[in-house]
Amino acid sequence: MKVPILTSLQPMTNYRWTICSLVFFATTINYLDRQVISLLKPMLEKEFNWSESDYSNIVASFQLAYALGMLGVGSIIDKIGSKLGYAISLILWSIASIMHAFATSTFGFGVVRAFLGVTEAGNFPAAIKVVAEWFPKKERAFATGIFNSGTNIGAVIAPLIVPWIAISYSWQMAFILTGAVGFLWLIFWFLLYNSPDKHKLVNAAELEHINSDGESVLAEGTEPQADIPWSKLLTYKQTWAFAVGKFLSDGVWWFFLFWLPAFLISEYGLVGMEISFPVAVVYLMAGVGSVAGGWLPMWFMNTKGWSMVRARKTSMFIYALFPILVMFSQAAGSYDMWYAVIIIGIAMSAHQAWSANILTTVSDMFPKRSIGAVIGIGGMFGGFGSITVAKSAGALLDYYKAQGDVQTGYYILFLFCGTAYLIAWFLMFRVLAPKMTPIQAEVR
Repeated sequence: MKVPILTSLQPMTNYRWTICSLVFFATTINYLDRQVISLLKPMLEKEFNWSESDYSNIVASFQLAYALGMLGVGSIIDKIGSKLGYAISLILWSIASIMHAFATSTFGFGVVRAFLGVTEAGNFPAAIKVVAEWFPKKERAFATGIFNSGTNIGAVIAPLIVPWIAISYSWQMAFILTGAVGFLWLIFWFLLYNSPDKHKLVNAAELEHINSDGESVLAEGTEPQADIPWSKLLTYKQTWAFAVGKFLSDGVWWFFLFWLPAFLISEYGLVGMEISFPVAVVYLMAGVGSVAGGWLPMWFMNTKGWSMVRARKTSMFIYALFPILVMFSQAAGSYDMWYAVIIIGIAMSAHQAWSANILTTVSDMFPKRSIGAVIGIGGMFGGFGSITVAKSAGALLDYYKAQGDVQTGYYILFLFCGTAYLIAWFLMFRVLAPKMTPIQAEVR
């Protein structure tokens, strides 16, 4: 009877935010490694005589492997644990990144990109699992927004260092040095990470706070101890709501990740290091959106007293509106390139805000032990959506480039990017899961 009183009076440690920072840096490295090829695209196109379709095939090989990797990686990490699962994934994707330096053909790049894709698929299931283990549900969207902003920091760092390394040394060295960064992270991971119930730097008050989240997801205030089988998960409209949302929205992010430098080069004639600053600005803006995206629904709940469902749906509707602006980026850029850069930055910022919340909808609707499986299903559909966009982008840009009008190809792609989120929101919250009803597993 006295234990709760003692823990409530004990000042709470905040070690969970140290763990969040580790996941943030891992995600930063993840996106640093995957973006290198987009920044070296002009150089590699000349050396290997790539067409836009060749490049889209290389991108698609990564995305297909990433999508298929998402199917099994979540359950593997569940079995071997967050600490070892995250470490193995990062070791393998770092090796895959370095192996790009030894590719000697278009086919070779496709193979190493596929290896990078299947190994990088471990980052988000591991990251979401770590957040679920270390944070109460009321803090998870904010923690997810923080670590997810690492995608933007990685995308900011890459254009600042990759072209410089390639110009000063070689494109091979750009892959080697960026790939090697992951091994530095491993040192801190093994020194600093353990589960919260076993960590010496987590006191009883913080552990009580971490485990205080049951009522925010399930009406009964209890977390079922049985997993929900995949066959059962696929029968829930909530699963399909997440999968459809990922299918429609993930491709937008990947399109900008792999084609933004090429767009700025073709539209505005940028060369060499000139591409670095505008790309960095876009991803810095996106990083702000990631953190703000996790904060806004929490603000709605805390200051306006809104329910979780209303706060989540309203926030995501707001985020779905901003990408519409990207349809006008080329027109605005005809006056000044920076108008286009800022508009694209706003759209990507909205995507990251959307992403922080769509990932959190899984823990809003599903019990903790099924989160990895649902994230894997949605991640697979997101990967297939990204492949569809990549292949379409390659075909469209090749066609319009041959017509001497590549700008029209980009405009068609921007039309999709601008409307995808509203379509996704409508299907998720008006058709498939309007009440975001929580799912329970039957305890067996």
